This record gives sequence, C-alpha cells and structure tokens, in this order.
Amino acid sequence: MWWFGFVSLFADMVYEGARSVYGPLLAALGASAVVVGLVTGAGEAVALVLRLAFGPIADRTGRYWSLTILGYGLTAVCVPLLALAPRLGVAGLAFGATMILLERLGKAIRSPSKSALLAHVASAVGRGRGFGVHKALDQVGAFAGPLLVAGVVALSSLWTGMAVLAVPGAIAMVLLFTLRARVPDPAAYDDAVEAPSVPAERRGWWAEAVGAGLSGDFFRYAVAASLTTGALVTFGIIGYHLTVEGLLPVAAVPVVYAAAMAVEAVAALVVGSVYDRTGPRVLLVVPVLVAIVPALALGSALVAVLAGVAAWGFAQGVQDSTIKAVVADLVEAPRRATAYGVFAGIQGLLAIVGGVGAGWLYEKSLVALVVVVALTQVVALALLVDTFRRSARLRRAG
Repeated sequence: MWWFGFVSLFADMVYEGARSVYGPLLAALGASAVVVGLVTGAGEAVALVLRLAFGPIADRTGRYWSLTILGYGLTAVCVPLLALAPRLGVAGLAFGATMILLERLGKAIRSPSKSALLAHVASAVGRGRGFGVHKALDQVGAFAGPLLVAGVVALSSLWTGMAVLAVPGAIAMVLLFTLRARVPDPAAYDDAVEAPSVPAERRGWWAEAVGAGLSGDFFRYAVAASLTTGALVTFGIIGYHLTVEGLLPVAAVPVVYAAAMAVEAVAALVVGSVYDRTGPRVLLVVPVLVAIVPALALGSALVAVLAGVAAWGFAQGVQDSTIKAVVADLVEAPRRATAYGVFAGIQGLLAIVGGVGAGWLYEKSLVALVVVVALTQVVALALLVDTFRRSARLRRAG
C-alpha cells in the first residue's frame, strides 16, 4: 500500500499539477467556458467510460501490472508535452485538448487494474482504511504538484510549469517498475479470493464489458455514485471562473487547487476510517456536498468561492477513495477489475454530460446550474439510501 501510494504521489504531482491550471491553460489557448467544460468533461468521460473496455481486458488477460504501467506512462509523457501547445499557433488549442484527453486515456487504462491490485492488498488492513491511506498519499502529490506549478508560473510561465512536471513523472515510473519487481502478485495478500460464480470465458467480451452477471445492488450503487460524479462541477470550470472574473491571478489558481487536494486527503482518511466502523451510510454526505459546490464556488465573493472549493475537495476525496471500497465489497475478487470498469463507465457517461452542461449553464444562468445540480443530488441520495437498505437486508438474510 505504501509503495503504491508513493507511485500515486508522484504521478499525481504530474496530472493534478496540470489539472489545477486546465481552465487558465485552455483559456490562454483561446477556449471559451463551453470549450473548457467540454474538454474537461470529455477528459473525465474518457478516464471513466473507457474503463468499460480495460476492466474486462485486465480480468481476461491477467495483465494487471502491464496495463497499470502503460496507463501511468501516458500520463508521464502527455502532460509535459502541453508545454509545446503555444508554439503551434492556431493548432495549439487542438493539441492541448488532445494531450489532456490522452492523459485521461492513461487513467482509463490503468485504473481498473490498479484498483484490483489495491483491493487485494487492502483486504489485510480493512478496505476503507486501505483505500483511504492510499488516497491520502495520492493527495500529498496532488497538493505538491499544483504548488510546484504555481511557483514555476509565478517565476516563469504557465508552459514552463507543464515542462517541469516531467521530473515527478519519471520518478513515478521508476518506483512503479521497482514495485512490480518486488510484488509480482498482490493477490498473495488477500485471504478471501473467491472463485467467480460464472467463469469469465463463458461470457462474450461485450457481456463482460457491460457487466453481465453483476448484481442489481452494484448497478443501483453505480448509478447513484455516478450522479454525484457527473454533477460535481469540474475544477476546470472553477479555475476558469476565478480567472475570467478577476477573483485571482493565474499563478494563485494552483494554490487554491492544492488546498482542495489537502482537503481531499483528509476526507479520504477520515471517511475511509468511519466507513470501516459504521458502513456505507457515511457516503450519504456526498450528494449534500456536491449540491452546495456551484452555489458557493461560482459566486462573486472570494470567501464563499474558497468555501465551495473546500466542499469540492471533500466530495472529490470521498468519490476517489471510499466509494471504490464499496465496489470491492459488492463484487467477488475475480471480477473486480471488470466491475471497476463498468462502474467508471457509468460515471464517465454522466461526467461528459455534466461537464458540457455545467459549462453551458455557467454562461446562461448560474441559478439554473445550482437548481439542476441540487435536483440530481436529491435523486442520488434517494438511490443511495435504497441501495444501502437493500444490501443491509441481504446481509442479515445471509
């Protein structure tokens, strides 16, 4: 868990450092709010939807490590290449958007495999705690990366800030190859590896990709969690708002993002620990947080905006850690990578709708954006409550 945490620490310095300035970066290349919402929302969709393919591929081939390494490699390469975008003239915006999408593709390739590897190891310490500790280390990098970019931007330029991220990217890859050599089979840590109820080879690939055989509880939970993901306004929109409204200079935006990452780390640790003691009911706080983000973070008062960013960071921390622990508890080990892929695919479909919709509503009516987000979270909360009640009844009956 610690080694993987340090891999994620340095990898997060790369992509979270870049992500902290995607709004100002795309704006500098000529993007409007709608384009920023489209690119950042599509990026999240790529990172999530394509896991529908890479989850079953991992389970069918057993190449969890290879896919994890390939995914991290794309991140380590594509982010520093963003430094070339302003040199390409009118093609700069298209190139920048492409690099952002390719970096997100790396996330799609590695995440189901990485989550399956971590689920094995985390079983030895409690999955809520295990995923929480990993996420906390992950967030140390997510905190340090934006601060590194902020310092470089203040001293030099936005584009130099992208170039220096090649260094933590290289460190992450060295650590990852070392970890692969030391722990070739993390399943050795898992004392409860179940056999699949229906062998994977009896299902067609498409059936695997859409989650054939996974439980109804899993799908209800996936839809509920995805509603919170899709409705959580991307930081690209928040960063865009901070700069175009003149609330903060560009160099200060990564600092705000770093603060959100610190909140995210604390949320992952606290909620993960509470989850192990009390169960999934702790996740009911997420729709509430998501609902208040646009009302605060897209306002005109800097104090309220910063409070909204803190709520965004807390919600993001739970979504990226403890929510994944529930999936591991709902699905048997041999199909977890597939389940994580299906789960992320549903999230991604709603992420691109949410990203584009948020960008469009931001330009049209902030009040409408706040109302739409709030309504979706009422639905998400109702689905979560229903799912947790059903699961509790099944456990008692078992």
